Amino acid sequence: MAPDTSTATDADAQAALADIERLGGQLRAARTSIGKVIYGQQDVIDQTLVALLSGGHLLLIGVPGLAKTKLVDTLGVVLGMEAKRIQFTPDLMPADILGSEVLEESEGGRRTFRFLQGPVFAQLLMADEINRASPRTQSALLQSMQERHVTVAGKRYDLPAPFHVLATQNPLEQEGTYPLPEAQLDRFLLQVDVGYPDEEAERQIMIGTTGAEQAVATQALSPGDLMAAQALVRRLPIGESVVDAILKLVRAGRPEHTDLDIVRQRVAWGPGPRASQAFMLACRARAIIQGRLAPSVDDVVALAGPILRHRMAVNFSARAEGVTVESVIAQMCARLG
Repeated sequence: MAPDTSTATDADAQAALADIERLGGQLRAARTSIGKVIYGQQDVIDQTLVALLSGGHLLLIGVPGLAKTKLVDTLGVVLGMEAKRIQFTPDLMPADILGSEVLEESEGGRRTFRFLQGPVFAQLLMADEINRASPRTQSALLQSMQERHVTVAGKRYDLPAPFHVLATQNPLEQEGTYPLPEAQLDRFLLQVDVGYPDEEAERQIMIGTTGAEQAVATQALSPGDLMAAQALVRRLPIGESVVDAILKLVRAGRPEHTDLDIVRQRVAWGPGPRASQAFMLACRARAIIQGRLAPSVDDVVALAGPILRHRMAVNFSARAEGVTVESVIAQMCARLG
């Protein structure tokens, strides 16, 4: 006679539901705490939390002065994570970010090598203006992002857990920069375009940041809580309709497979399987942040821009005619209803 597992299954479902509700409360507290310091960038805050809950890295694109660095500092406080910052320059070497071995001599005269950790050994790393570094230094960081460890002098050193990189690029100054190759851009789960705040938010910035007292963020989660949340995101059920929408959207962006004329004629290269994987995780994370127990097709549409815009490129004729990646993505999403 087969054992009755219905009670255990119901108990597991109730436990998972309780975990999701508890995480939702923690995330709402985190959003509120971040919002005390970062004004008028709620979409950026939410997409950043989506990337962290999904266990991925984030690329922030925006002009100077839009609180990108402040966002990383605030996230470190709110999530209780060790945060560090690297200002990338053309003369920065891989050892400057990974670390290096130094020769030390003991009191007895014995010489040994000791590894000095670089700034990449942090739970939350801000890579400021990553496109100003040389390709060699970029690849060293991006390899660390993918493998979660570094190798120096043949020895492996694991990075802290959790480990997340929030990189920034300045879209205005391109002279003397090294644009990230497409294969390395694909390592970032999301690309978030940081725009100017609206008038009311800018008023809050003017008043809130120039007075004698300034708002301070408070811790809402711990690194352990974040890692537990990342595991919970992977357990969240996702419906067949959402899976089908993801497949339809991603495959529609590939010139070789699409039936959309604009993609076939105007897109140089489309998103790979990592885009589908990013959708599967990010849609679940967005649902939890918004207090829902399962993702929907609306999540797919909302995340299409951040997930696809750095995984696609239009060709020369499209650029000459003013066709942008965003406009192509909008037409792809329109087919999802």
